[in-house]
Amino acid sequence: MRLVSLLLIAVVAVALLGPLAIEWRYDSIDWSAVHAPPLTGTHLFGTDAVGRDLLARTLVGTRITLGVAAAAAMVALVVGVAWGATAGWCGGKIDEAMMRVVDALYALPFMFVVILLMVVFGRSILLVFLGIGMVEWLTMARVVRGQMLSLRQRPFVIAAEAAGAGPVRIVVTHMLPNIAGVAIAYLLLTVPQVVMIESFLSFLGLGVQEPMTSLGILLKDGADDMDVAPHALLLPGVILMVILLCLTRAGELLRDRYTA
Repeated sequence: MRLVSLLLIAVVAVALLGPLAIEWRYDSIDWSAVHAPPLTGTHLFGTDAVGRDLLARTLVGTRITLGVAAAAAMVALVVGVAWGATAGWCGGKIDEAMMRVVDALYALPFMFVVILLMVVFGRSILLVFLGIGMVEWLTMARVVRGQMLSLRQRPFVIAAEAAGAGPVRIVVTHMLPNIAGVAIAYLLLTVPQVVMIESFLSFLGLGVQEPMTSLGILLKDGADDMDVAPHALLLPGVILMVILLCLTRAGELLRDRYTA
């Protein structure tokens, strides 16, 4: 767990601070070094098809991908915990109705939701993480609801009710702290899913838009130029793999710890 955490922290730190130490900006064009191989002049990892520094674009793209993933995961956490806690506490017909809404949203094609949002409101990075967050909260809601139902009849909850504590105080003070570990574990498992979704949307041209970049855009550009510049696909691909492996492993370790 410590190694995974250190590796993930290192990736985030380099993505945040790395662009400050590079001469080139992610959108600066060097017309004298189009499709330059690695170690060409001041371009450590070469350039892309229009002469933009690949290292700078990869670092900024990693930052954007992680930022979108973190924002979407927080949307999923807030909405999922609120929905699941309400359903689990109320129970009965209210619980049944709320979970049927979750089931209905599960049946909607995710891409349809994202495309509909972009048609109505236009393309923006805000809509990317809102659209992803609107779908990813469903699993969180189910997990939190199950935990709430298991805690609903516990002695400390019954004692708090007998003492005259209101439902909001009981849920916030007594129940949510007991499910925080499980919620955080599933939040960490949600982030790699969001990273993959964002990368996939950007790969299709539905996510982050040029001149801004993300790992999905870099993978698309690298795949298009793989025959003439295979190095353009290597760096973003390795970083994406490391992020996904670290986040997934950290989430699995926390999930096993709190659900054992």
